This record gives sequence, C-alpha cells and structure tokens, in this order.
Amino acid sequence: MPVTLVSADLTALPDVADLFNQYRQFYQQEDDLPRATAFIQARLVQGDSLILLARSSTGEALGFAQLYPSFSSIDCAASYLLSDLFTAPSARGQGVGRALLLAAREQALDSGRTSLTLETAVDNLTAQRLYESVGFVREQGFLTYIWAL
Repeated sequence: MPVTLVSADLTALPDVADLFNQYRQFYQQEDDLPRATAFIQARLVQGDSLILLARSSTGEALGFAQLYPSFSSIDCAASYLLSDLFTAPSARGQGVGRALLLAAREQALDSGRTSLTLETAVDNLTAQRLYESVGFVREQGFLTYIWAL
C-alpha cells in the first residue's frame, strides 16, 4: 500500500485526534473524542511532541506515531520516547506501522537523537514482533515503575 508520511500540524487535527481516540480505546480507555482532540491540539500548539501521520494515496488517515523529546543521562544524549503508535484497523498488516517506525527512526537520526525508546503492553505480541523486526531490542536490565499521582 502506498503511504505518505507527514509531520502533522493543526490542519491534520481531526484525523490525528480520531486515530488517537481509537488508540486510547485500544488500551481500554473510554471513547472520548473531545478529550483526545484537546490533548492532540495542545501537543501541536505547544510543539512539545512530534506527530507523524500516515495517509493513503487518497488522503485517508491510516495511522500515526507520537514522539516526545527526552534525554538519557547515562548516555549524555538526546533521545525520543515513541509514546504512541497506532494503525487504523482497516490498514493493519499493510506496512503502515513499519513505515511509521522507520520514519520515526529517520526523524530521530536527522535531529541528532541517539535512541528511540518505547513501551508496550505485555500481551501486545503483534506490536512486539513488529518492533523487534525493525531493530528494537527488549530491555533486560531495567524495570519500569509508575507512581500514579
């Protein structure tokens, strides 16, 4: 499937917000398009994340990836957290997720980042296979802790 990848801006807000809302539902969150729209709009306006959007040749929104700038104190280097990756159900298995991951890698390299980090659900085996197929390596030396506030 031919895919066009672009950095999302406010003109893409309706499409990205819809995909983001679906992504949140995938992770058992309630359908809340207004909340998803407000969140994505804030990211775009504040410029605190990079959102890559995949479109078909007809302009249909197929998926997105959201990257947050981060830093590695151990490496003394800038990195990206690949926080969100989602492919619309109708586009799955057609290389959209892979294209978004490779585009994220290129963005990271072009901006001098030294790594991409991501987390995924333990039971999301399909995503894990995709990540490992493009070169992500499962971290064995660290545990992730969350302190909900």
